[in-house]
Amino acid sequence: MKTMLRRSPFHLSSVACVALAVVGACTSTTSPRTGASSSSSGSPSASGSAPFGDWPQYHQNALRTGVSPDQAPLGRAHVSWRARLDAAVYAQPLFVAGKVIVATERNSVYALDPSTGRTLWRSALGTPVNGSSLPCGNINPSGITGTPIVDGNTIYVVGYLRSGPHHELFALDLDTGRVRWHRSIDPPGLSPVVEQQRGALAISGGRVYVPFGGLLGDCGQYKGAIVSSAESGTGPLGSYVVPTARMGGIWTPGGPVVDAGGDVWTSTGNSASQGSFDFGNSIVRLRANLTVRDYFAPSDWASLNASDTDLGSVDPVLFSTGFAAAVGKAGVAYLLRSDRLGHIGGEIASRPICSRAFGTAAFRGSNIFVPCENSLVGLLAGSRSLAVRWSDPTPAGPTIIAAGLVWAIGYDGTLRAYSPTSGRVIISFDLGGHVSRFVSPSAAAGRLYAPAGSTIVAISLR
Repeated sequence: MKTMLRRSPFHLSSVACVALAVVGACTSTTSPRTGASSSSSGSPSASGSAPFGDWPQYHQNALRTGVSPDQAPLGRAHVSWRARLDAAVYAQPLFVAGKVIVATERNSVYALDPSTGRTLWRSALGTPVNGSSLPCGNINPSGITGTPIVDGNTIYVVGYLRSGPHHELFALDLDTGRVRWHRSIDPPGLSPVVEQQRGALAISGGRVYVPFGGLLGDCGQYKGAIVSSAESGTGPLGSYVVPTARMGGIWTPGGPVVDAGGDVWTSTGNSASQGSFDFGNSIVRLRANLTVRDYFAPSDWASLNASDTDLGSVDPVLFSTGFAAAVGKAGVAYLLRSDRLGHIGGEIASRPICSRAFGTAAFRGSNIFVPCENSLVGLLAGSRSLAVRWSDPTPAGPTIIAAGLVWAIGYDGTLRAYSPTSGRVIISFDLGGHVSRFVSPSAAAGRLYAPAGSTIVAISLR
C-alpha cells in the first residue's frame, strides 16, 4: 500500500485547526462523544449528531450532512487495519455502539471490531442475484447495495435475493446479527428484475424509507420509487412512485433526506416525457405518508430528459437558514428556498460548477463540497447567489467532513483529505483496491473507514 503525505509549513494539527474555522470550532485532541436529542423512536434528530458520536446512517444523520462528530485536529494519520470481506462493498460503513457495520453484495452484514477489524459476527441474509441474469447492470453478484440504517439496537437493511428475484427488508439485532423479522419491500406494480435498491435507507416517524431506481443501462419499465415500512415490520407498506411512464429513478447513494419536521426529500433522474411534466429531473419534498408537498425542476427538464442528464445524481442539500441547493449531471448548481421550491424554473440562482456531479455532497454552514467526475468543488451558498471558492481537478466520490478536513475517495482509488478553505490536498492514502465512483468513507471515534472493493481500510486519524 502506498501512503503519500503532503506536508505544509504547519504541523497537520495546526492546518486542521485553521480549517475548523469553516467546518466547526477547534476541539481537544480526544474524540468527542456528543449526544443528541432523539425522537420517540430513538432515532437521532434530523440536524443533530447521533448518540455517543456514532455514525448510524449514510452521511451520519438524517440531513446527510456528512459531518463526523469527531472534529479534533488531524494528528499522525496512518492505516490501522484492513479487513477482507466476502464481496464488494458499495454501502457506506456505519459505526454504532463500538461496532463497524458493513454490508456486502453477497447479502452479508458484518460487525467488525473498530480497533482490529476482526469479525465480531456475520449475518448471511440469502443468496444474491447473479448479475448476468439481469437484463442490464454492472454489479455481480447483486445483493446489498444501499446503505443500511441503525436505530436503537436494530439494523435495517435491504437485500436483493435470487428467489424471484426480489428485495427483502431485514431487521437485525445489533449485538448478535440475528434476524428479528423480514418482509418483501418491492415497489407496487413494478418489476424487481429492473428495479435497483442503490440509495441509503432513511427513518422518519417510526418508518423505514427505501428508495429504488434502475440498473445501469436503464433497461426495462422501471420507475423511481420510495417504499416505507413500520420499524416493527407490521402493517401496510407506504409508497411513492414517480408519476412517469418510465424511468425517473431515485438512485443517488445518499437516499432520502429527512428534515426536522419529518418530511422526506429526494431527487429524481431523467424520465420518459418530452411533453407534460412528469416529475423527472426534480427535487421532490414528500410528507411522511409519501404524498407530494412541494417540488422543483429546472426550466430545461425536458432537454435533460432527452440527454440522460439526471438532476437525481446528487442528494438535495437542506441548510438551516431556510435555503436548499441541488446539483446533478449537468454540473449546474441551483439555490432554492426550502419553504417554497418554486416548481418549474423556481430557483433563486443557478450557475455551472463542474462537468457532472455524482454522489452526496457534505456540507456545514453555507459551505458545500460537491463531488464531480472532473473535480471536487468547494461551493459557498449565499441568500441570493452561489460562489465557487475552489476546485481541485481530481474526480472524487461523495465527501465527508472529519478532523476538520474534507475527505473523498477519488476515482483512482486514492483517499484524500482536503483543506475546506483552499481545496489543497493535506494527506492521501492509496486504498489498494478497485472502487466505485459512488462509495464513501465514514468517520467516528478517531478512525475513518473506507471501502475498497471487498476490503475495508481503517485509517487512524491520530
